[in-house]
Amino acid sequence: MSGRMVEKGRWRAAVPRMHRLSLRVTSLTAAALIAWTVGATAQQTPASSAQAAIERGLGAYQAGSREAALSALSEAASRGDPSVRFAAEFYLARIYAENIAAGADQTKAFVLFRKLADENLDIDPETSKRAPFVAKALIALAGFVRVGLTDIDLAPNPSRAMDYLHHAAVFFGDRDAQLELARIYLGGSSGDDVRRGLHYLAALSEEGHAPAQALLAELFWRGRHVKKDERRALALVTMAAESAPSHERIWIDDTYATIFCATAEPTREEAGRLVARWRRMITQPSAGPEPAMRVGAARPLVPERQCASGEQVALGPAPKAPPPAAAPTQPGSVGLLHPAAPSTGASGFRAAGFVEPVAKK
Repeated sequence: MSGRMVEKGRWRAAVPRMHRLSLRVTSLTAAALIAWTVGATAQQTPASSAQAAIERGLGAYQAGSREAALSALSEAASRGDPSVRFAAEFYLARIYAENIAAGADQTKAFVLFRKLADENLDIDPETSKRAPFVAKALIALAGFVRVGLTDIDLAPNPSRAMDYLHHAAVFFGDRDAQLELARIYLGGSSGDDVRRGLHYLAALSEEGHAPAQALLAELFWRGRHVKKDERRALALVTMAAESAPSHERIWIDDTYATIFCATAEPTREEAGRLVARWRRMITQPSAGPEPAMRVGAARPLVPERQCASGEQVALGPAPKAPPPAAAPTQPGSVGLLHPAAPSTGASGFRAAGFVEPVAKK
């Protein structure tokens, strides 16, 4: 345990509100966890019937039947082997944590998330299939601990919340946790905090993380912590809108529309050239069930935006970029806060001097 950011004995006294941590029972997430539990319970046993209850529960939730989902998942949690029980408790916690129905129960969600974290503190993040789900549990705990829970007299503890997020971000490498850390650091009072926040945003943006790209675009648009740059703001938020996951799409599309509508045509043209360049330089997000988007034909099931001038703001499939050139061994070696010399050949937001903090007056 010497290398861990949070010791096991410290889990017990903690807890914050969740930040945009919806259930997101997507086909990809559900399939990953179900496939794992199926492998663990291949034979017809009580455990396999419990695994089938998980499938019923997730199906019921996706069909809009919350109570049926809770019933089936509770059955699985009480009857399954450890692997099945873990999966059932994880999804129970996510449903209880949601504030979209009368059945929300933040206390039950907190207790389950803490149980999942306590019981899986020593797993190997490189090999355990539970690792990404434990990381999400830690993010949820951070949200509860940050603001406290009055029902169980849990006082707000921002420092403990940071422990949870840091463990999820650094030990488990969770991108959502890294984004939350970036938000917190950017709200700090010291220059070091701001640099840490910009570092996380730049690194995540290089990896094609759409919410980080949109947040960084907002900073460039407002000139907050960085020098105001409308073309970079539009280029970044364009890339974010192209690959925004469904649960983040509304706010990212709104940000795109706000910036797009306020920019002149010359700025849009420059931003388009930047987008074409960056697509060749940075990591593209993994392919998922959502198609990539760009300015063009409207996306299905997403309302079109319209500028005050009446100009339509529609998003459509992005063109396929050519394969990226081979990157150097250390693309970020030039540094996060300084522009790279043109001859270095380094790629990426950081290496190309993408983020330069504005000098304090």
